Amino acid sequence: MKTFGITILLTSLLISTPVSAQNVNIDQRVDRLEQEMRAVQRKVFPGGSTRYFEPEITAESGPASPTTAITTSAVTDLIARVDALEASLANLTGQVEENGFRLKKIEDRLAATEAPAVSPPATSNNESAPLAAPKKAQAAAPEAAPDPKRVVGVAAIIMPDTGDAAEDAYIYGYRLWESQFYPEAQAQLKKMVEDHASHPRASFAQNLLGRAYLDDSKPALASVALYENYQKRPRGERSPDSLYFLSTALVQLGKKSDACRVLAEMQDVYPEVASGRLADRVASGKAAANCK
Repeated sequence: MKTFGITILLTSLLISTPVSAQNVNIDQRVDRLEQEMRAVQRKVFPGGSTRYFEPEITAESGPASPTTAITTSAVTDLIARVDALEASLANLTGQVEENGFRLKKIEDRLAATEAPAVSPPATSNNESAPLAAPKKAQAAAPEAAPDPKRVVGVAAIIMPDTGDAAEDAYIYGYRLWESQFYPEAQAQLKKMVEDHASHPRASFAQNLLGRAYLDDSKPALASVALYENYQKRPRGERSPDSLYFLSTALVQLGKKSDACRVLAEMQDVYPEVASGRLADRVASGKAAANCK
């Protein structure tokens, strides 16, 4: 312990040094020790009252003028001052250690609260059910593995290789849709339209993309895809079809009056197709939307 060493050092100095020299040395060391004590207080209790602390520890001053005599009571007073300082240092040291222990406990508690909860293992006699995992842990759970049969089925569909990349991409998307692999068909048809936007088959692919969304119970996405086909390719071969399927999507969305307006525009813009190839679909579309 440092305090024990200070006491031994002070005792040896008092024995081996003349009385006058003892007064000078002890005075200086006590002053120095008190200043160190104040410095420790500043570290342990920052922001404390300044009347108890000195700004900095200054260098020791030059030798004091020797005193001709020193009384026993003066030496006793110096020893008492040193004992008091040693006791205060020990008290501060204990407080620092206690604060460090408390801080460690707080950090351990924080670490425990941040760690994900782990469900306890189920016992053989089912005494306790596993606790539910926190939402964050559930969200981070890996996605379910794809259905092996679906993977094999999609892999069995082969993209043709006719030399026309746009045609081949459309036919491959059509085959996926025909086999009812709707998400895969949607991805393929979107890619075809992005890669071959000016190809005549783009009108077919965009229209079939809308149908794939409809068959996948996604009428909102279907309405967007179908309207874009009519807007961007009004002369495309499947633009009239896109208006019909757009009316179907609107009916599913509960917008029957809008569906009727779409069918009316189809008859106005594409009268020959509406009264010919798509006549039956126009009639069924009007009935589904309760058009007048």
